[in-house]
Order: sequence, then C-alpha cells, then structure tokens
Amino acid sequence: MRLYAIGDIHGQLDLLKAAHQRIFDDGGPDAVIAHVGDLIDRGPDSRGVVDHLLRGQQAGRPWIVTRGNHDRFLPAFLDQPDWVDPGLSSGQHWVDHPGLGAAATLRSYGVDPDQPREALLRDTRAAVPADHARFLATLPLWYLHPLALVVHAGIRPGVDLQHQAEGDLVWIRQGFLDSDADFGPLVVHGHTALDAPALYANRLNLDGGAAYGRPLSAAVIEPGAVHLLTESGRQPLLPE
Repeated sequence: MRLYAIGDIHGQLDLLKAAHQRIFDDGGPDAVIAHVGDLIDRGPDSRGVVDHLLRGQQAGRPWIVTRGNHDRFLPAFLDQPDWVDPGLSSGQHWVDHPGLGAAATLRSYGVDPDQPREALLRDTRAAVPADHARFLATLPLWYLHPLALVVHAGIRPGVDLQHQAEGDLVWIRQGFLDSDADFGPLVVHGHTALDAPALYANRLNLDGGAAYGRPLSAAVIEPGAVHLLTESGRQPLLPE
C-alpha cells in the first residue's frame, strides 16, 4: 500500500507535470496522488494547473486535490466580489494584497489586473471557465487514506475531523505546527513554506516553496517510511 502526495503548486504547471512524471516513474500511470492544495496564485500558469488537474480527474485519474486557502480567492471573487478572507490578518482583498499573487492568476486567464475593480470583475467573469470556478469552489477540505490524512494547512488538535473548522483546515499554523499530539494517521500538509519538505513524528510538511522558485515536492508514503521523489530516485525522509 502506498500514497503519493504533492505539495503547494501555486501556478507552476511545468513543475507539476514534472512531479507527476516522477510519480509515474516510481508507481506507474495509475498511482493514487493527493495534492495538498494552493493550486493558484504567484506562479505563471494557474489556469494551466487548474485545467490539468480538472481534465485528469475527468479522464479517470485517481487524483485527489484538497482545497488550499489560495484556492478560495478566485471563486469567491467571482461570486462575492467584496469578500475578504477572514484568515488574512491584513484585512486586504485578494486583488489588493501585494503578496497573494492574484495578478499572476488573473494574467494566466488573459485578464489585465491593473484596471478598475468593476472592469476587473467583468473581465474575470468572462475569462474564467465555469468548470474552473466550480472545480476550485468544490474541492474537498481533506482526504483520509489508510496511510495519511491529507489537508492543506493542518488540523486543530483535540477536535474530531468531522468538526474541524474550514478556516483551520486551510489556514492553521499556531496550535498545529507546534503540537506533538498523536493525530492518529500521519497528517500530510503544506501551507507553511519551508526550504525543503520535512517529516516530523506526527506530520509531513510538503510545501517546499515552489511559489518562491524552489522545487515542487512529491513524496511517496508507505507503511513505516516516507521518501521524497527526486530526479535521481527515492530519497528517504527521516523525522526531525
């Protein structure tokens, strides 16, 4: 039994395809792959990433894609243009926050981000395919596999999985990253960018910083072992 997992993608279509290929080389074309979310923003081809994953699922690929905090921004803008994510401490809107990467996402859909809000909303609604918006808006918040619980940011310790708040599942850091609780299954997550993936006693952080020019992480999880998949093959990850 094994599960493959990929970290935060952030519009890096070429890196995503390369990560998929490393997985196919290790486990074949029908490998079960879980993606921890944050498909869009910052990188150059958010549209391509969404389309690639959506078409893969439609073709019957056993690909699971969980919802990241960034994946909420675009569909929310289309549906509730004034919505500001309560997880943002700045209180800024997605299209106004300089660090969220909205401009890159909009450009990938052929939309000029440097225009008045009314025109921006009109053009975005015209440019984003309905199935892309629906795909992002309906991504599951978590995926439970016999070997791992896959979730974007983490979970609130002591709270049953069925009662976890969406805000925690896509935003949590404090209270999860510093917890040594036994969560049961290994929690596979992203959201908090590191220089490289890291395995801990109770969790695996796969956000290796692809949004910032670093590699996109792909790992294989098997009973009692986790390996990072590199161009030269498997590299064991040992708990820190």
